[in-house]
Amino acid sequence: MISNREEVTAQILSQKVIKGIKWADVASAIGLSKEWTTAACLGQMTLDKEQATIVGEIFGLSDEAVAWLQIVPYKGSLPTAIPTDPLIYRWYEVVNVYGTTIKELIHEEFGDGIMSAIDFSMDIQREEDPKGDRVNVVLSGKFLPYKTF
Repeated sequence: MISNREEVTAQILSQKVIKGIKWADVASAIGLSKEWTTAACLGQMTLDKEQATIVGEIFGLSDEAVAWLQIVPYKGSLPTAIPTDPLIYRWYEVVNVYGTTIKELIHEEFGDGIMSAIDFSMDIQREEDPKGDRVNVVLSGKFLPYKTF
């Protein structure tokens, strides 16, 4: 018996390692981006029945685990307020150093509001460079202005 979504994530990660599965292949099988698919498999998004069934087949999950993939998850997967994983910490560092700059430039261009993380997309690509390959991350979120009332 599975008691929470985190157990399903652990099963998925275990099977990914054992079977040598690539996130891009899972994404291709369900017809969505590798970024969204990875977030879903890691427990941050809700899969519909068809998507969950395909993911279940790929990772050899039980019917119960497939059902858990269709439950709206508790979003936010970091184990600590300040991340300790070096790669994730660098994102924290980027926000600490450039967060106010990003905020200022978004407000200057769009006005008072936020960038949605709901109406949102992300693309992560390798960018070849003779000095060492680079990580190219594009974040695209709908601008949502604060309304007056």
